Amino acid sequence: MSSTRIEIDHRQTAGAGVRHPEKAHRPDQPIQRKPAWIRVKAPNHPIYHETRALMRENKLVTVCEEAACPNIGECWSQRHATMMIMGDTCTRACSFCNVRTGQPEALDGAEPGRVADAVARLGLRHVVITSVDRDDLADGGAGHFAAVIGAIRAAAPATTIEILTPDFLRKPGALEVVVAARPDVFNHNLETVPRLYPSIRPGARYYQSLRLLDRVKQIDPTIFTKSGLMVGLGEGRAEILQVMDDLRVAEVDFLTIGQYLQPTIKHAAVAEFVTPEHFADYASMARARGFLLVSATPLTRSSYHADADFAALKAARLAAAA
Repeated sequence: MSSTRIEIDHRQTAGAGVRHPEKAHRPDQPIQRKPAWIRVKAPNHPIYHETRALMRENKLVTVCEEAACPNIGECWSQRHATMMIMGDTCTRACSFCNVRTGQPEALDGAEPGRVADAVARLGLRHVVITSVDRDDLADGGAGHFAAVIGAIRAAAPATTIEILTPDFLRKPGALEVVVAARPDVFNHNLETVPRLYPSIRPGARYYQSLRLLDRVKQIDPTIFTKSGLMVGLGEGRAEILQVMDDLRVAEVDFLTIGQYLQPTIKHAAVAEFVTPEHFADYASMARARGFLLVSATPLTRSSYHADADFAALKAARLAAAA
């Protein structure tokens, strides 16, 4: 059976000059061949093409495409797509991320309605909404997140909503606006260990991200909180375990851990391909620390199997309270 990397060719060859001008000066980092355990089949299911057509019709951006997610074929074939709001251009320049960087355009006031329409037409039980970083906006886009949540509630009241937000760094009051809209799951990814922030996530601050998750629980303990890590960037096992401990102090409910995959030759190199056995070890260590739910596999991504995971989260909370 054939497999493919499921990445768009122009992003490999022209990504540094077009999508990532800030990375053009960096030395090339050859992309390593992936091991067998993280190769995936090319998308060819008819529902995949239906989902893609609906995204185009509603002029919606998805992180599935923008970040070259390896799970796009599987997810879109099940009508699961993570919608990325506030445009396709990010004001940050993280060395791991394939989303376009630069000066974004003005917010589209009609976007919340289009997102809600797509959610209703897809018949989603659970939807994940993420965004680019919008450091150019006074509230970091918090009001837009709230508007999207409100529009989905009106158009598809039975749909549960998961959001994956920026860190709202130096945006006082922004987090409170989003939490007041009452998403069912609030996700913000720490991405990596503190030591690697200067090279991997230079525009962010580890403890700001940690405080953000902690603050969500302080404001509304009923909202599930979630965070994710990439491995294979040169982090150590002890560092990952410390991040797990930090997240539990912040009462985060759900932890995802997946393999970092290098998008282009100008992005951070993969230091190692972590084996499935090591992922199983991380999952065991995380469960022992009391997370309600853990997903740790090479292909785990923040919104991978999010609908089934939300059902599992609710069941785990009920079981813990019994």
